[in-house]
Amino acid sequence: MKNFAFLLLIILHFNIVFSQNYVEKIGSYEVYKSLKGKPLSDKFSNIESVKVVYDIAKDKLYFFNSEKIELHYLFVTEYLGYEIDLERFNIRNYSNKETDRDFLLGNLNHIKGSDKWIFELAASDHMPVNLTEKLFQLVQNNIFIGKSLVFYLNNREKIELYNQKKYSIKCVTSEYIFNELKYQEVVEGSTIGILKQYKLKDLDKIFPKENEIIILDGTPDVLPNVKGLIVNELQTPLSHLVILGKNRKIPIMAYTNVGKDSRIQNLINKKVALKIVADTFYIAETTKKIISKVILKKRKLVVDTSVKDLVTLSKIPKNGIKYIGSKAQNLAYLKAIAKDNSFKTPENAYAIPFYFYVNHTQKKSISSLISKLINYPHKDSIKWINNHLKKIRDVIKKEPINSVLIQKLNQKLGNQTEFKNFRFRSSTNAEDIDGFNGAGLYESKTGILNDSIKTFEKAIKQVWASVWNEASYWEREIFGIDQSQIAMGVLVHRSFPEEVANGVIITKNIFRDGFPGITINIQKGENSVVKPLNGDVCEQFTVYDFDFTSLNSNLDVDYVSQSNLNDYKPLLTSDEINNLYNVSKLIERKMNKYWNKLNYKRADIEFKYIGEKRELYIKQVRIFND
Repeated sequence: MKNFAFLLLIILHFNIVFSQNYVEKIGSYEVYKSLKGKPLSDKFSNIESVKVVYDIAKDKLYFFNSEKIELHYLFVTEYLGYEIDLERFNIRNYSNKETDRDFLLGNLNHIKGSDKWIFELAASDHMPVNLTEKLFQLVQNNIFIGKSLVFYLNNREKIELYNQKKYSIKCVTSEYIFNELKYQEVVEGSTIGILKQYKLKDLDKIFPKENEIIILDGTPDVLPNVKGLIVNELQTPLSHLVILGKNRKIPIMAYTNVGKDSRIQNLINKKVALKIVADTFYIAETTKKIISKVILKKRKLVVDTSVKDLVTLSKIPKNGIKYIGSKAQNLAYLKAIAKDNSFKTPENAYAIPFYFYVNHTQKKSISSLISKLINYPHKDSIKWINNHLKKIRDVIKKEPINSVLIQKLNQKLGNQTEFKNFRFRSSTNAEDIDGFNGAGLYESKTGILNDSIKTFEKAIKQVWASVWNEASYWEREIFGIDQSQIAMGVLVHRSFPEEVANGVIITKNIFRDGFPGITINIQKGENSVVKPLNGDVCEQFTVYDFDFTSLNSNLDVDYVSQSNLNDYKPLLTSDEINNLYNVSKLIERKMNKYWNKLNYKRADIEFKYIGEKRELYIKQVRIFND
C-alpha cells in the first residue's frame, strides 16, 4: 500500500509539472522537454527552445511552455496581468535603457543530440550589458545544466560589445552552433519513393530514377530528377541547389550522419515515406503509392528575332524580354533605378539579342542535331540524350560565329579605354521567369578585348552552348518547357577582378514566415555563395527594421553563420548593412512597378563590393519564386 501511494505521488508530481504552463526552475531535462517548442526563427535546424521572462518588479523568473505560448508578449499579458499594448511593450522591453523595462526576455535553446545549451536574446533586443548578465546568471542558477550555459552573440552590436571585453559571462558566436548542427531542412515537404544511395562520382554513369528518394555523399552540380534528396553536408540557404529544389518543390535535407544512421541505412532499396520539417525529419517504410508527376502541356516560350543589333542597356528596351531575355532586361531596369541612388551597376552593358543565337544554330550541322534530340522518342534514355547534348555543344563551339556581331562588339567596347575584360552571361527566354528560376543552369564566360586566346567569339559560343548543358536541358524537361523554342540572349558588361565580397539578398525573411526582414548570404572575395566549394561556410544573416526606438541608428542583424574564409569575423560594417537594406527594399519596390505583376513579388538580388573603396555594385535582380 505504501509503494502504491509513493507511485501515485510520483505520477501526481509529474502530471502537475507537465500540465503547468510555466515553472520557476528547470530541474531536469524532462521538465525542459515538457516546456520546449520550436524557436520563433528557423535560422537553425535541430534546435529546441524554451522562452524565459524575468519580471523586474516582482523579482520572479519564469520558464514558460513555448509550444502553447509562442510569444513573450502573450505570456506576460495572459499570465502576468500586463496591460500595455504590443507596440509599447516592444519599445519598453527591447530598448537599450535600464529604467523603463518591465521585463527581461530571453530564450533557452538546446541543440538536439548534444550537450550544448545556449542562452539567446532577440536580435532586436538592445538590453544593456549589466541586465544581460543579470538575466543570464538568473537562468544559469535555475536550470539543471548550470555552468554549461553560454551566451550567444547573435548580432553585430553584441559582437562589438564582446570585442570591447564588456561581457564577463561565457560568450559564443554562430560557429559554435552551426558547426554542431547535424541536420538541416533545405526544402520542407513530404514525398514517397524508393530509397537509394549513390556516390557523386558515379552520377555521370548511373542515373537515378524519377521514383527514387536518393542519398548522396555531397552536393551535386546537377539536381537529379527524383522524388527527394538527402545530402551529407549542410547547405547555403541561397545556393543554386536550394533554389532549384524550391522551384521543383521536392523535399531536400542535409544530414551529416546519414551514412551512419542505421534507421535510414536499413531502409535502402525499400519504398519509404519521407517528411522534412524545420527541426526534424520522419522516414519510414510505406505501402502508399508513388505518384508520378504529369505535365499536361508544354510551356511555350517567346522568341523575337526581329532585333539584329546590339542592345544598349543604359536605357530601358521596349518589350526587351521578348528579344534579349529577362536577365538583360532586368539589368536595364536596375540601371534606371541606380541613376539617383547609392549603388552602381556593371558598366558598358549591352545585350546580344536572340537573333544571333538563332542564326548560329540554324546552321545545318547544329540544327540537324537539335532536331534529332527534340524528336527522339525515348526520353528515358538518359545516357543517349546526355551524349547527344555534348555533340550539340561541341558543334555550337566549332562553327564560326557571325563576323558582323564581333565587329559590332569591338566597335562598342573598343571605344572606351577603362576596361579590357568583359563578362558574357546567359539571358535566355527560359530563366528568371515566373515559376522557373533557372539558377545556375547556364554558363558565364570572360572575353578580353583584342585577346587572341580569351576571345569574344569563344566566350559567346561557350555561353550559347550552355543552352544544351545536361542540367539546363533536364530542368526544362521537368518543367515541361518546349525545347524547340529555347533561345539565348547574352548579357555583356565589364568584369570585376577586384571583388572584396559578393553575395545574394532575398527581400524577405526566409527563416520566419510573415515576419519582416531581408536575408543576406555573403562571402569573402569572389568565392561563390551560390556554388560554394566543399567546406566553405558563408556569412548568413537576416536584417530587421523594427524601429522600436529612435535611439538605435542601426538596423537589427540576426546572424546564422559567419564566413570561415574571413576568420569568422563580420564581412560588412553596420553602415554597409544599413545601406544594403535600404537599397534592396528600394529595388524591390521599383522592380515591382516594372514587372507590373498582379501580386507583389520579392526580389532575388546579387551584389558585389569592389576595390579599396568598397563600392557597392548590384549585378542582377530577378523575381524570387518562393
